Amino acid sequence: MGKNIYLVVVTFNRKQLLLQCLQALSAQTQQPSKILIVDNASTDGTIETIQQNGWLEQPNIQLIALKENTGGAGGFATGMQYAFEQGADYVWMMDDDAMPHPTALEEIMQHATPEHIYGSLAVNRQDTAWATTLLAENKTVHLKNQIPELAEVQSLPFLGFLTSKEIYQNIGLPDASYFIAADDVEYCMRAQYAGHKIFICGQSQIEHPKSDRYEFNFLGKKITCLNLVAWKRYYDTRNRLLIAKKYYGFKYYTQTIPASFIRLFAALLNEKNRLKQVKAFFAGFYDAVFCNTGKRHDQWDL
Repeated sequence: MGKNIYLVVVTFNRKQLLLQCLQALSAQTQQPSKILIVDNASTDGTIETIQQNGWLEQPNIQLIALKENTGGAGGFATGMQYAFEQGADYVWMMDDDAMPHPTALEEIMQHATPEHIYGSLAVNRQDTAWATTLLAENKTVHLKNQIPELAEVQSLPFLGFLTSKEIYQNIGLPDASYFIAADDVEYCMRAQYAGHKIFICGQSQIEHPKSDRYEFNFLGKKITCLNLVAWKRYYDTRNRLLIAKKYYGFKYYTQTIPASFIRLFAALLNEKNRLKQVKAFFAGFYDAVFCNTGKRHDQWDL
């Protein structure tokens, strides 16, 4: 094989989860060349904890301690850039709440090619951690045994996300200005526009909490909605609109904006803190229209 694989784990204030993630990574049947821990300026003693547990004494583990919290988007962009600058052929990325099964890396590397993006399957026991749409059948599946060994998909989350040096050289880094939410969707779309495909590898599995989602029926059409706290609603709204503005052309007006209001309507019917949800939605909407990006939920007092 001889491939130089760097693994990037982004963490923020979840030291116990990070320890479990590192434990799972150390049990991989195929070991990466290097594990990069990108700490997003944690305030809960994350760095001290991994030091005390001896992780930083291991020669293949390296810490990148950021001075400020740059969100998942900033963390992944930093880790990816460092890895490729250090000579990585592939980068496999995940959050600190990922628990890869022992063969996860080995399974994904059996399919990996430099031309395309590959992703492990996030599972929660028998379920998929989030709804997965298979392009060939154009169907959305919720059970892990419905996912083939290899299937093309529209997009993948930055969770068991495997990309290559060639793709990095072609399309660059994830957009750090998204802070959190949909940075992975935008990266997948950019890759597809540049001619790369996105595949999910059904046998490469990572345990992960299920997304808190619900179905909302609007005029006979089913929309999958996420249960979000207000500050996350802000990024979800803003970043969806930013992506649509960049890639969807006229559908930004005819589809994405109306769909955003339907999601707000669903949130008001199904979720808590309605006033804050409304504020978060309109703050996200405003910032998308005026292209105000980066970490901004605290400026809106969300």
